[in-house]
Amino acid sequence: MTKLGYQIPNFTYPGTAPADLFGLVAQQAREADTSGFDTVMVMDHFYQLPMLGPPEFEMLECYTLLSALAQHTSTVRLSSLVTGNTYRSPTLLAKTITALDIVSGGRAQLGIGAGWFELEHDSLGFEFGTFTDRFERLEESLQIITGMLNGEKPSLDGKWYQVSEAVNSPAPLGRIPIMIGGSGEKKTLRLVAQYGDESNLTCPIEEVPRKLDALAAHCERLGRDRSEIGVSVMGRACVAPTHDQAKAELDAALLSRGLDVASMSEEDAENFRALIPYGDPDEIGELFSGYLIDGVTGITVSAIANGHLEGRVSLLGETLAKVVG
Repeated sequence: MTKLGYQIPNFTYPGTAPADLFGLVAQQAREADTSGFDTVMVMDHFYQLPMLGPPEFEMLECYTLLSALAQHTSTVRLSSLVTGNTYRSPTLLAKTITALDIVSGGRAQLGIGAGWFELEHDSLGFEFGTFTDRFERLEESLQIITGMLNGEKPSLDGKWYQVSEAVNSPAPLGRIPIMIGGSGEKKTLRLVAQYGDESNLTCPIEEVPRKLDALAAHCERLGRDRSEIGVSVMGRACVAPTHDQAKAELDAALLSRGLDVASMSEEDAENFRALIPYGDPDEIGELFSGYLIDGVTGITVSAIANGHLEGRVSLLGETLAKVVG
């Protein structure tokens, strides 16, 4: 279960050529590996997300990247946050995550969700379908993948997938935990209760208690012990040794995305800065202490503004390790 996860959601860094890109990504993973994080995660997308930049911003394929990061880390688990189920057949995904487990020495984690980025699907030729379609596909995938990861030879004649005695050899080195991403109370959290080891919630913190109640209700109905399931919540942070430094680094990141907060009124500037909480270690620590409400077992955080700067991921890990204990 994730206690403190570090997510890398962007690969567009000022003045960084493609040949130098992996070095900065590996630097972040190495810092996470030695500063208190237990999991390093990357997005499973091919275009940058609308809230983080235009589609043409750099985006590295996640499982190739995770396998490479396995060679630059030694303790953290490695995961997508989260795999878009629509992008790969479940048998291919089971083989892929097993290969990651083997090349990382048993550190793979499967993060998975139904998929949601319609532009990416339409542009690159992945079938999107309806909301119901995507969740039906996800459940069939989970049936196949869990069987393959557990040493079974699953067969399924489903609506979306047909497999016959699917073999997964070599087997994973150990049990690969499954984290299901999303906050839907009827469908997503029911799948967590039935198939997941962890729920990663992507909702405002004030909504988390309601999500936890919904998860508990699904567990009770399905006969699942709720205490077996970890719950992590998502957050963003821009931490630096001083408040003013963090503010300057955040402003530089916003400027690189076309938002010149220096030219705005202070009220408008702070509205944009509020998208990524910033501050010194004490300020960031106090903020995230409020995330650990009863029933939440972990925090996952991204440092989209300044994670590429040397030492910032280390500072973030050291800061939040004190919060999660």
